Amino acid sequence: MAEHISNEQLAENAKAEYNKLKEKLSAGPLTAKDRSAIPQMEMPSRDPIKRAREMGEVALGYTKEMAVVEANRCLQCAKPFCMEGCPVNIDIPGFIKKIADEDFKGAVDTIKKTSLLPAICGRVCPQEKQCQGKCTVGKIYKSAEKAVSIGRLERFVADWERENGKVTMPTVAPSTGKKVAVIGAGPAGLTVAADCARAGHQVTVFEAFHKAGGVMMYGIPEFRLPKSIVQEEIDNLSKIGVKFETNFLVGRTNTLEQLLTEKGFDAAFIGTGAGLPKFLNIPGENLIGVFSANEYLTRANLMKGYDKEHAATPIYEAKHVVVCGAGNVAMDAARMALRLGAEKVDVVYRRTRAEMPARLEEIAHAEEEGINFRFLENPVEVLGNEEGKVCGVRCLKYELGEPDESGRRSPVPIEGSEHDVECDAMIVALGNGSNPLLVATTPGLEADKKGHIVADEGQKTSLAKVWAGGDIVLGAATVILAMGEGRKAAASINEYLSK
Repeated sequence: MAEHISNEQLAENAKAEYNKLKEKLSAGPLTAKDRSAIPQMEMPSRDPIKRAREMGEVALGYTKEMAVVEANRCLQCAKPFCMEGCPVNIDIPGFIKKIADEDFKGAVDTIKKTSLLPAICGRVCPQEKQCQGKCTVGKIYKSAEKAVSIGRLERFVADWERENGKVTMPTVAPSTGKKVAVIGAGPAGLTVAADCARAGHQVTVFEAFHKAGGVMMYGIPEFRLPKSIVQEEIDNLSKIGVKFETNFLVGRTNTLEQLLTEKGFDAAFIGTGAGLPKFLNIPGENLIGVFSANEYLTRANLMKGYDKEHAATPIYEAKHVVVCGAGNVAMDAARMALRLGAEKVDVVYRRTRAEMPARLEEIAHAEEEGINFRFLENPVEVLGNEEGKVCGVRCLKYELGEPDESGRRSPVPIEGSEHDVECDAMIVALGNGSNPLLVATTPGLEADKKGHIVADEGQKTSLAKVWAGGDIVLGAATVILAMGEGRKAAASINEYLSK
């Protein structure tokens, strides 16, 4: 692991680079060679030992000097490949140029033309696989990690706008008298709500939980995405006229058909996400102390189970936790277990670090905090004691064979390699499927074999007046991909209602 540099030193280094940059700019515009010589700005973060037991946000964000220096690394390419990697097609060179010129309000306004959640996306989007994965600077260095830090710059200007009281509301068109129902208050639903409200329609968002926000509230932990930021974005939607009805489960409280007939909605969007957890289907998985990552994180995040004196939900006390999986949700669950009192956390994964689907930043943060990785292993049985509680996990060892359809090398079990790992809780983080409730209660709504609602390129479903997008269509994806589908759906809904 690279030598840790203190936040104070990072700030001093950035100031020195900023001053050098200003001196260089006073002599004339920067050349491509000048920009390539600018060092990448590292993100300050909280001390790993302390933060592993606290809920405060880990990454602290750029200073002004860091942001300006990093923005000047951008080559302002004639053909911005970075935009091809953005699901909502943000004008990335445009907003970065404004940061380089220290026009921070102009930068965030540029982003908000196409993305309404920059403070959130700047924190949780997998930029290294999307915009930064296509950045020319990264390709020069042959590493997405060396690309211009687009996500960190997006976060900087969003935070700057909020912290300096500069947030402005979007313009709303005159009322059309049309009503739009949005089912699910996650990133896809909120995007549809915003775009339809701006077009002058009356929008009501129906949310099954007691708080809006979807996976941004119940799934992603506080230490990665502060809930106050999510709530502020929701409050901004309320300010432009969007109504929220929580504790409203469409398919139970009312059916979709009732919303469109009895409640008089002219169009509906389904953005219910993928909230049905997948399990290993191995012996012992029903023992006390086995959790889906969904339940574990929902109790801790949405219901604030970590606040043991005030929370209305219990948290299972465990000293040694095994997490099965290697995606972002597995990293979230493992790091949350530390913060809930676990003395040791093992992540069990049947491939190697190179194949892990989680973001590199999340893996690095987990390693810094002391999470232990057990590669080339996978549980085949959960072991229990006489009280019916987890006391261990029986694992099998693996070796890597030929690549599978995704390009990752397939794990091949090694016969006779069974061994036991002691633990008193196990969290299964293997992804999620679609909750079948809405499809089951809506005649004529077409879904595939996995329960994903079928939608066309404009997110239109098999039913008149009904659109769908996000994880309920894609399967478990990302916040920004869900937003991209929401934008397409809203455009299609607005076109339909205008006729």
